[in-house]
Amino acid sequence: MLYSILKFPAQLALRIFCKRIVVNDKTNFAHTGPLLIAANHPNSFLDAIILATLFKKPIYSLARGDAFINPFIKKILNALHILPVYRITEGAENLNTNYDTFERCREIFKQDGIVLIFSEGLCVNEWKLRALKKGTARLAFSCWQAGIPLTVLPTGINYHSFDALGKVVELHFGEPIHAHEFDLSASDGVAIKSFNAQLKNALQPLVIEKEKTDRAGIVSRFDKPIHPIKKRLLFLPAMFGKWLHAPIYKPLQQFSAKRYQRLDHYDSVLLGLLFLLYPIFVLALAVTVSLLLGLWMGVLVFVLLPLLAWSYVQWKTLR
Repeated sequence: MLYSILKFPAQLALRIFCKRIVVNDKTNFAHTGPLLIAANHPNSFLDAIILATLFKKPIYSLARGDAFINPFIKKILNALHILPVYRITEGAENLNTNYDTFERCREIFKQDGIVLIFSEGLCVNEWKLRALKKGTARLAFSCWQAGIPLTVLPTGINYHSFDALGKVVELHFGEPIHAHEFDLSASDGVAIKSFNAQLKNALQPLVIEKEKTDRAGIVSRFDKPIHPIKKRLLFLPAMFGKWLHAPIYKPLQQFSAKRYQRLDHYDSVLLGLLFLLYPIFVLALAVTVSLLLGLWMGVLVFVLLPLLAWSYVQWKTLR
C-alpha cells in the first residue's frame, strides 16, 4: 500500500530533481513475466527509486541488511518492497536470512513479479563497472533449477553527476539473459563463473566509463544544450524558482553534503529529504499567502512553486 501511495509523488519529484531521464528501450517497462533486473549501483537508493517509478509493475529491491536493524525502519522498508541481503561483515548469524529473502524472491517470480538486484553489491559514486558479486548468479540459477522461467535484464544506470541538482540520467538496457544459455547441472562454482562472465559482457557497454577527474568529458558526454529561445523564456521563472526555493534547498543541501557525501549517499539523502519536506514547504507557503492575500493567490502559489523549480532545473547548465 505504501509503495503504491508514494509512487506517483516520487515520479513528480524526479521530474523536478532530474533535468532529463534518457532510456534506450522503454518497452522493458511493460515486461509481463518474472524479471530480475541486474544493475550496477552508482548512487545508493536513488538507483532503485528511479527504476521503481518507471516500471509499470511494482519492483522489489534487495538492499544491504544493516539497514533493517531498527524494527520500525524494517517495517517501512518492507512496506516499500525492500528486502534484506546480509554480508558476512554484518554478522554471520544473519546470513541465514538471505535464504529467506531468496525464497521470497522466488515467490515473487512465481507471481510474474520483478526483483531488482545490484550485482556489484556496494554503492560507489563512480563511472565504471565494478566486479560482480555472486548473488545475482545464485538467485537466477535457483529460479531456473526450480523451473521458474526467469528473465535476467542487464541494466546500466548512469548519472552525469552525483552532487548536482538537475542531473541527467541514462538508463541502458541490454539483451535479456535466459536459462537455456547455461548448463543448469553445472557445479555451483562453474555456474557462477559462467553467469558472471556473461552478465559482465552484457553490462560493460551499458555502463559509461569515465575517470572522476574528467569532469569536462563527463559533462560533454551527457550534455544536450537547451535551445536559446527556450533558455531566454525560462530565465525569469528560473530565477524566481531559485530564489523562492533557497530557504528549503540550501539547508538540506548543506546537511546532506556534511553528513553523507563521503558515504556516497548525498544524492539519495537529499532527494529523500526533499521528497518528505518539500510538500510541507509548498503547503505552508501557500497557506501563508492565502491568509495574507486570499485563497486564489494561495492556490496559485501552490501550483506555481513546483513549476518554478522545474524551470530552474531545465534552465541551469550542466556542471
